[in-house]
Amino acid sequence: MPEDSEASRGPVVTPVRVVIGLCLVAPFVAMLWVGSYAETDPVFIGIPFFYWYQMAWVLISTLLTMIAYKLWQRDQRARREGGAK
Repeated sequence: MPEDSEASRGPVVTPVRVVIGLCLVAPFVAMLWVGSYAETDPVFIGIPFFYWYQMAWVLISTLLTMIAYKLWQRDQRARREGGAK
C-alpha cells in the first residue's frame, strides 16, 4: 500500500487547523461570556453597549468564518497536492 494514499493520511493537527478552530470558536466564547458585555456604557450613536457589541460580533463572526474557510481551502489544496504544511 503506498504511503501517500488517502487511507494512510489520517486527520492531522496542524497550526493552520488550530487557527481555523480558533476562528470558529472565538464568536461562541465572546457571546457566551455575557458578563463581559452586560453593560449599558459606552453608548455608540445612541445604542447601549450591550446591543452594539453583539451587532459588532455579527460582522466579526462573518470575517472570521470567511478567514477559516479560505484557510481550509488552502489546507485541503495542499494536502491534495501532497505538500501538506
